[in-house]
Amino acid sequence: MPKRKKSPAKWTLSRYGREAVTLLGQLIRTNRLERQWSVQELADRVGVSRDMIQRIEHGDPRCTIGIVFEAASVVGVPLFEEDRDRLAFRVAEQANKLRLMPKSVRQKKTVVKDDF
Repeated sequence: MPKRKKSPAKWTLSRYGREAVTLLGQLIRTNRLERQWSVQELADRVGVSRDMIQRIEHGDPRCTIGIVFEAASVVGVPLFEEDRDRLAFRVAEQANKLRLMPKSVRQKKTVVKDDF
């Protein structure tokens, strides 16, 4: 008898994560409406389908982060820094910090006995 594949664990988002995705979608929609753009106009500018923009605006966490960030950028939602030079500085700053960190972290094989 062939072995059945285990079904993947159901992916759940924390409350904070859900609220953050919802807020970002709302900000994108608000800025789109302030510009008096239709959903299709924003979709054309981002290069995605109308359905994708609707999913983003409704806070669907399964949307690709790059597309969500591009939609936010196109409508003018600041993500990290409003000033592009400051954003570039922070990217370089983080890159320098990452160079100092280990490339990977190995799991410890020793079991900690903490049942006193």
